[in-house]
Amino acid sequence: MNFKNFVVASGLALASAGASAAADLAWIEGLYNTGEVFFAGEQDTNYAFTVINGTATGTGGYGIVSEGVGFPFNAWSANSAASSWLTPSANAGQSYDPSSEGLYKWSISFDLSGKNLSSASFSGRWWADNQGYVQLNGVTISTGVNLSSPTSFAASSGFVAGMNTLDFFVTNFAQGSGNPTGVRVEFLDSYAVAAVPEPESWALIVAGLAVVGAIARRRIG
Repeated sequence: MNFKNFVVASGLALASAGASAAADLAWIEGLYNTGEVFFAGEQDTNYAFTVINGTATGTGGYGIVSEGVGFPFNAWSANSAASSWLTPSANAGQSYDPSSEGLYKWSISFDLSGKNLSSASFSGRWWADNQGYVQLNGVTISTGVNLSSPTSFAASSGFVAGMNTLDFFVTNFAQGSGNPTGVRVEFLDSYAVAAVPEPESWALIVAGLAVVGAIARRRIG
């Protein structure tokens, strides 16, 4: 490889490394799809489960990743490789709220400390049995969900420095039997960049450019 090609290749490699690092850092850490990093039958500890009103109690403050077979999956949208339904107990078909509707909250938190809040955004889709709405830090960003087809949600404002909370409120209509409830969440994209460049990233790029510059000076001299 001649010197000119070497310099070009080095520059491209540095640019590629920087772009790759930026892409890795851009996704908002802490935003997970329901069931994303857990097996069926396990607690999804990324989503806290809170009973506001109703007969479902949850499992240690969380829900369970559903198996995705049998009742109620004749009506619920099928689990996918990306996301799974969470239910209050291991029995996804368990019936709740026989005489009055239940209201449940599924919450996920993420930290934007050190991030440029004006750059932050996310979008996704969700399902719930029976209906509900989504709030970011207490402000509603989506309403009108159902159990067989996805409803979109998104935000590009309303973020705060530090911990942020995304709440999925689910209403389970009253029914004497055959009345399960659950939620499924799937993020399609998210983005947030650091308020200032990471020192180690700049150090790596500057060091690489210094090496290229030193070689160039020796070749010219």
